[in-house]
Amino acid sequence: MEEGEIVREIIEEKEKKYLAPYATLSVNSQGRDIPEEPDLIRTCYMRDRDRIIHSKAFRRLKHKTQVYISPDNDHYRTRLTHTLEVNQIAKTIGKALALNEDLIEAIALAHDVGHTPFAHTGEDVLNNLMEKGFRHNENSVRVLTKIEKGSLGRGLNLSKEVLDGVYHHSGFGVSKQSAQTLEGQIIRYSDKIAYVQHDIDDSIRAGILKEEDLPQEYIEILGDTHSKRIATLVTDLIYYSKERLEKDHKALISLSPEVEKALVGLRKFMFEHVYKGEICSVERERAMFVVEYIFKYYMKNPDKLPDFYLEIAKEEGLERGVADYISGMSDNYCIDLFKELVIPKSLV
Repeated sequence: MEEGEIVREIIEEKEKKYLAPYATLSVNSQGRDIPEEPDLIRTCYMRDRDRIIHSKAFRRLKHKTQVYISPDNDHYRTRLTHTLEVNQIAKTIGKALALNEDLIEAIALAHDVGHTPFAHTGEDVLNNLMEKGFRHNENSVRVLTKIEKGSLGRGLNLSKEVLDGVYHHSGFGVSKQSAQTLEGQIIRYSDKIAYVQHDIDDSIRAGILKEEDLPQEYIEILGDTHSKRIATLVTDLIYYSKERLEKDHKALISLSPEVEKALVGLRKFMFEHVYKGEICSVERERAMFVVEYIFKYYMKNPDKLPDFYLEIAKEEGLERGVADYISGMSDNYCIDLFKELVIPKSLV
């Protein structure tokens, strides 16, 4: 490399040369809300990825529940290990389709930073208590743009394509709006591929499910083991999307109809028997009680909020400040705070 050469520009030229014509090039980014001087080494999406991975919200994912609340067994997934599995699956798909892996990685690492303690249980509580509701994908964008502290103040000032991918990662079905980029669309599928399969794996480990409990009409299509199901889904998504994109560069990332039906069916089974099922109901009710108590406590005692969240409450309303505080908590922090608020000091 010659003296004075800008490494970022070399990487950007490689993107133009090697990525697919329908890939999102770094040089074509819509930019950031606050313009910044380009980095000498990193493209805009590489820079975003680094900001996300060094954020406090990302680090807290290691102590946030995926499905099983505060498990003693280290082999259960947490929100952080889920995020890493999504990243790995998404980058495999992205590489096979010659898409921008740096953009994929940035979205994957950021997609769940707005999740509450106790997984969707905490989300459901805040959604029921807040006048305008609460959705973790919207909150992830809020964390990245208003809560995390960057060099320019509140927010990490990420590229618009990353925020768009984070916002559109949640939900499933044709009625849901897709991310603008193919890279963002990959995260939405990778999220479902990851959590449906690894939550089955954790449920079997916990003794809540057995392999033979899984609906056979879907297992026959996807495979009878964890690894086979992931391989089927990833392979199908790659080949089906590749075939469609080669005919039409504006086609969306998708599974073939048969495989998508099987994934949707297996996901529905998990919602009915695990996520919303009776077996986990006791733990869910306890978690809901804790989150609801803390929410109502700070709504009655706003002066007890930490200064940062009290400032948000003054600017955007008390509900918003309390929700921001709670959604950033890890499971253990939430439980410890509940104990501090409820249990007499003499008994601690």
